Amino acid sequence: MRITGLRSAPDSVIEEVMPNTAVLLRDRRYRRSLAVADALSALVALVFATNVFGGNQLSPRVLLGLPLLIVACKLRGLYDRDELVIRKTTVDEAPALLELATLSTLAAWMLDGVLLNGPLSKSSALLLWGLLLVLGLLFRRVARYVASRAVEAERLLLIGDAGTYSRLQTKLEAGNVHARLVGRMSLQRVSDFSLDERPVDEATLAHLVRDLDAHRVLVVPSQTNPQITVDLIRATKAIGVRASIVPHVFDVVGQSVVFDDLGGMTILGVREFALGRSSQLVKRAFDLAGAITALLVVAPVLALIALLIKVDSRGPVFFRQVRIGRDGEAFRIFKFRTMDADAEARKAELMAHNEANGLFKIADDPRITRVGRFLRKTSLDELPQLLNVLLGEMSLVGPRPLILSEDETITGYDRRRLHLTPGMTGHWQIMGSSRVPMHEMLKIDYLYVTTWTLFEDIKILLRTVPYMLARRGM
Repeated sequence: MRITGLRSAPDSVIEEVMPNTAVLLRDRRYRRSLAVADALSALVALVFATNVFGGNQLSPRVLLGLPLLIVACKLRGLYDRDELVIRKTTVDEAPALLELATLSTLAAWMLDGVLLNGPLSKSSALLLWGLLLVLGLLFRRVARYVASRAVEAERLLLIGDAGTYSRLQTKLEAGNVHARLVGRMSLQRVSDFSLDERPVDEATLAHLVRDLDAHRVLVVPSQTNPQITVDLIRATKAIGVRASIVPHVFDVVGQSVVFDDLGGMTILGVREFALGRSSQLVKRAFDLAGAITALLVVAPVLALIALLIKVDSRGPVFFRQVRIGRDGEAFRIFKFRTMDADAEARKAELMAHNEANGLFKIADDPRITRVGRFLRKTSLDELPQLLNVLLGEMSLVGPRPLILSEDETITGYDRRRLHLTPGMTGHWQIMGSSRVPMHEMLKIDYLYVTTWTLFEDIKILLRTVPYMLARRGM
């Protein structure tokens, strides 16, 4: 929500990612083909396990459960891997499909009165479990084949040495991978009769990608300056094409990368610093459901807190402070007032006592009221932010919403945190936000979005509750 009269973060410092249409269409083709394959494989498995071999009759109501299966596949990450890898395999998904086949069979057994005209026998359930796994793998393999025939081979641009280019070309041809190298750029240049490595600016890279119509940039890490590699990856993502790393050593670990194998040669797929459209929809639906449920549950607590605030000190119940939200849009956050009414006016005189790096925090702030001190220790002053979640200005879990003066200290690529909706809680919150320096918070934001799952949000929310009950403050 845009608020007139409030300053937003300067547009010139917010990195605008321009998606590559060809890349988006390729990824969308694979995702939709896989979704159709998952629905069809489940339907065929049910028909064979019940109507054909089970001596039972499948109800048309089973069609209503197919969208739920697709959602389950999405939550398991089965539609997000293809955009990260060059060789799009199916067998690597067997563990995830095995889990889903087990859960789906259990659901069919529990709901046999709804899905079937009779009970699901043990033999039929066992057959269904096996068919869901086997047909899931088979249909997804066919779906990828069909999708690959509908799009051109992925065009790869290598930034690195000629030897790596030659090796990659051989691997792609031998592995029958639906991708081809279309160009190479070297980082090396001659300087004073010696070789060194030059940085590549975003404009130069964007021009080369556009001329070659590249879909993915493969980066060979710099041997002399790691920052060159970091800037290359960031620039690649900023111009809207996929990025992969061809490492000399395994110095990148964690869930933020996906390993791809081309005949024994390892490629790393780097995740986007953003949530995909389907992930955003899932996260938003979870936020709405969680916020509505929480407001209904804590309504009596909110009323009691409001009464205590009015009795304790003069001033409004709510404190409305301007924060910087997604894409640099300013909004007013809802919080219970925990300070005297003139707290903002007294901030300047207390600046010398600030104890945080990049943020304004004082352990024994004299402006805090008696009720406010309790609310802060238990973080109950944050509960009204559920209203911001309903308005779409915040999420239940996400980066910390900063005030304008704090936001102005963040520059360069770190401003990509503004592409995320700020959250009521997050990793930074349960670690103790007053104890986390700004540069560490930015790293936390990156790790959060590149490893996001709905279950990770649930885990953070569950960890937030005992933190509040322990009265350790945030």
